[in-house]
Amino acid sequence: MNAEKPDFIRATRTAYDTIAEPYTEQFSDWAGIPTLDRTQITGFAELVKEQSKGPVADIGSGPGHVTARLAALGVPVFGVDVSPKMVELARRAHPDLRFHVGSMTALDLPSETLGGITALYSIIHVPDDHLPTAFAEFHRVLAPGAHALIGFQYEPGGTHMHLDERFGHKISLDYWLRAPEAVVEPLVKAGFEVIVRVLREPLDEEKLSRAYLVARKPA
Repeated sequence: MNAEKPDFIRATRTAYDTIAEPYTEQFSDWAGIPTLDRTQITGFAELVKEQSKGPVADIGSGPGHVTARLAALGVPVFGVDVSPKMVELARRAHPDLRFHVGSMTALDLPSETLGGITALYSIIHVPDDHLPTAFAEFHRVLAPGAHALIGFQYEPGGTHMHLDERFGHKISLDYWLRAPEAVVEPLVKAGFEVIVRVLREPLDEEKLSRAYLVARKPA
């Protein structure tokens, strides 16, 4: 990342570089993902394999556990994350897979080459005015007819949240917890068809509801 990147990218990168190790210790286990969420990811893998349009980019791949699971399910996949430290840890844990540093608002990928995108709990760090840019990039790099799976925490009315501490470390990290329709709208404006919407209430110790959207780039 360089000084020309937007402030939110630099802040998100710095925050996750700072907390990468404790975050990975807590959130790198596929089995720790709730069953209802694993079902969405597994179903998406089947959809991608049926189409065979190209590899999947797991954007906001973090520790790489979802990337690794997609690979185990037979999906050609690589991870992209804004945090160099997260990428380092993912490569260490999954040396047979490819991970690189990148931002969803400026993907270093050729147009119309991907068979799918997963963006799970990563758009929550993108401000409202930059979300259309991210979705335009998703649309650009996906092959015609390919799909994106987008997962995020939400509150019905939407809210902005700022954290200055996590895992005992000082950070500066912003979260935009949008209502599902506030994500659907810019997806449609970017040229997608939203074909699946799955909403669920918080489970166990969770405090926020979850949404999964499958968006299709028209053929």
